[in-house]
Amino acid sequence: MLAVIATAPASTRRCVTAPMPVQPLPGGIATASTLAFALVHKYVDGTPLYRLAQTFERAGVPVSRGALGHWVIGSSERHLARIYDALKLRLRLQPLIHGNETTVQVLKEKDKQATSTSFMWAYRSGEDSDEPIMLLDYQPGRGQIYPQAFLGDYRGLLMSDGYSAWRTLEGATHFGCMAHSRRRFVNALKTRNKPGGPPEQALKFFEQLYRVEGQARNEKPDKGETRDHCMRRFRQQHSVPVLNALKEWLDAIAPKVLPDSKLGDAVSYTLNQWEYLTRYTEDGRMPIDNNLLERDIRIFATGRKSWLFSDTVEGARASAVVYSLMLTCRACGVEPLAWLRHVLAELPQRAGDADSNDLLPFNFPKTTTA
Repeated sequence: MLAVIATAPASTRRCVTAPMPVQPLPGGIATASTLAFALVHKYVDGTPLYRLAQTFERAGVPVSRGALGHWVIGSSERHLARIYDALKLRLRLQPLIHGNETTVQVLKEKDKQATSTSFMWAYRSGEDSDEPIMLLDYQPGRGQIYPQAFLGDYRGLLMSDGYSAWRTLEGATHFGCMAHSRRRFVNALKTRNKPGGPPEQALKFFEQLYRVEGQARNEKPDKGETRDHCMRRFRQQHSVPVLNALKEWLDAIAPKVLPDSKLGDAVSYTLNQWEYLTRYTEDGRMPIDNNLLERDIRIFATGRKSWLFSDTVEGARASAVVYSLMLTCRACGVEPLAWLRHVLAELPQRAGDADSNDLLPFNFPKTTTA
């Protein structure tokens, strides 16, 4: 851009060249808008990089799949990881966290075969949080060291599916997922040649518990009562009797079922997890299940069907970062393309240690569109 200084005498006038904006990836052709377009297509729309390369080719911009991979990793490592790290710190301050994990395959991983399984550990703030956050953390295994390292000395409420690694966080108050228990009885029902029987009996208990949850959400707090206290009161009145009846039924049927059967698995799981499954009735802040996080993970799993695997560990980590930010935008009701354009244009202008809290998705205008 050229600007002419017209106030000086004609003999001393000179042209001044305004400095070029700092590009997100120095030395490359990708602008903030181009990178945002590519990232949204891959991580929101589930477009594999080879097809994205074809899209650019049709638009007259020849970009190889390998170059697109470098765009993803470069954007993550140079800029988006800063937002991810800021969100991670905020997540640890949340009163409630949902936790889960899902598989991912990485072809080139040190000391592991290409066909081996790695994991994306998932963390999500509560549905009613003022700062919705959803983060994925790539790790090579499923050991307890990974949630321990990610959450540190977290002392809030932690919802998980009962996998023992989550329960090793000693400072957290642990809750179980009722949907996991119910799902086991659904699977047991599918093995029967005809409907009915014990699995269907069990499912009637779960139907009552979830009906109470629906009613509790519509219950109006008494005068001076908080929403959390109202929820707890309603559950104590209506959920606890159903749970007591379910426990009595489980104790009676447990000696009669084959341990290796689907029904035996469902009964055993529910009894073993009973303390955690029923704890939600003691705290009105807690949901009955982990379905909120499972819905978010499903988006990742759907995308995984398209791209199947990550080529490198760096690519897997970059995917964890970008997926996290896209899912957090979704949780916040923020248009991801508009947010990415803004962030990738803004962060290159800031020092590495500059504050970036204003760029977090829940601080971004929800009415902005791409």
